[in-house]
Amino acid sequence: MTNKEILEIALQQSSYDCNCEADAFMSEQNVVTISKKNAKARRYVPLPLECDLVSYGNNIVAQVSERTKSAVSEYINTFDAYRCFETPQINMLNDLLAPFDLKVCFMAEYFLPDVTKLKELDCGYELRVLHKDDFADLYTEQWSNCMTFHDRERDVLAVGAYDNGKLIGLAGCSADCEMMYQIGVDVLPEYRRKGIASAVTSRLALEVLALGRVPFYCAAWSNIKSVRNAVKSGFRPAWVVLTARHSEFVNKMIK
Repeated sequence: MTNKEILEIALQQSSYDCNCEADAFMSEQNVVTISKKNAKARRYVPLPLECDLVSYGNNIVAQVSERTKSAVSEYINTFDAYRCFETPQINMLNDLLAPFDLKVCFMAEYFLPDVTKLKELDCGYELRVLHKDDFADLYTEQWSNCMTFHDRERDVLAVGAYDNGKLIGLAGCSADCEMMYQIGVDVLPEYRRKGIASAVTSRLALEVLALGRVPFYCAAWSNIKSVRNAVKSGFRPAWVVLTARHSEFVNKMIK
């Protein structure tokens, strides 16, 4: 699979998620769509959304509700696309959303593999490819970034690093949609900074590509460790997302 094919699959998936055409993300003009449920969307995205901004670097595709369409359109057409994903501009967005009892909730950067950089990395520990039958003991707090506790059927593949039979690092992927599997990774605290995270991440990415699927990786901008792992593992930034949710939902998350 080439980088071009990987990007095309990601764009197509984003079109399902955002109720638009795939080429909307490559336009020089912003695009506003009315958010709708879609059976092909990523399973964890709670469609419809009232304010969800997506950018692959060219413009913003905003999926909205009828009631928020005017406010969100005003916002994304006031600033350059990248400015809409940073403060102080986000304070303006929160003010515009306040009458609808909405607040900015999620902000994240997504990464796709670069097949010219992706390769198997050695960490000095044994790596094992794990399948569903191997997952029973993995649903613990230690591996919470790797496994999908609330929808275990989505977990399809993992790669573990072992020290004399002890699991010390894990990368797991969930089938969040038909063609794209999301990777999460955890390493035991005493084994960090030894290249284990990048070793299990890169190996898992290769295994996913071998299945004919696209691995993707998500991190908060402020999670420098996670971003560094993505880059070291052979991934590169692809798109960013900002999502608003109802104030009650946001307040519960804070508590």
